[in-house]
Amino acid sequence: MIPRVLTVAGSDSGGGAGIQADLKTMLALGVHGMSVITAVTAQNSLGVQGAWELPAAAVRAQYRSVVDDIGVQAVKTGMLGSAELVETVAELISGTDAPAVVDPVGVSKHGDPLLAASALDSVRTKLLPVATVATPNLDEVAQLTGVRVESEEGMRRAAAAVLAYGPRWVLIKGGHLTGDAVDLLTDGSAEHWLRAPRHTNRHTHGTGCTLASAIASGLAKGRCVPEAVTAAKEYVTGAIAAGFALGAGIGPVDHGWRFRA
Repeated sequence: MIPRVLTVAGSDSGGGAGIQADLKTMLALGVHGMSVITAVTAQNSLGVQGAWELPAAAVRAQYRSVVDDIGVQAVKTGMLGSAELVETVAELISGTDAPAVVDPVGVSKHGDPLLAASALDSVRTKLLPVATVATPNLDEVAQLTGVRVESEEGMRRAAAAVLAYGPRWVLIKGGHLTGDAVDLLTDGSAEHWLRAPRHTNRHTHGTGCTLASAIASGLAKGRCVPEAVTAAKEYVTGAIAAGFALGAGIGPVDHGWRFRA
């Protein structure tokens, strides 16, 4: 049977991030993608013009509908918005026998807030403890832990601060640093430094969603965490290099770059 991956995230009407990016990534990597929509956004290449959160009951019903009938080999979370949704999703994941990749989405590529400040504590105490892999970028690390990273060495402190909340592994994404695109994957003992050339392409909308979905896809295929993350890094690096202009602002990465290579 084709491995099945469930994304729990917001919808991006522009198609570059969120549920749309997740499903495109899953298709490109050979798994069956399924979705639980947590919010609907009015969003394009210029930013987020509006967001409407779904009721917790609707999120729970979508999740149960998929998991109880079809089953999943991995779950990925993205935009959750409120403390109520964070806690609802954390409870659902804790009762699901599948690895979970948690992308603690705080703001959009354009700086628009996608997580209420009142939800941060729920992310720390409810969601991160049920994560197989947490994938914060440096801004999200600062938001969750107060640790500000300005160098590769600082990524170790960031990883330790996030691991203290309970995820089995953390991937600290160093894309906001200068030099090569460097990420640190660790479970507190083993360290894996993942490096790739930094592409100057400005069309990078959806990178975080794409990376987390690619990791979940690898886990659903039975890969261990380091193997899944390494393969996901390779995929998203190619997608960034092939990112294309769309609208008047920041375009998306190309989820189908391997088909067009």
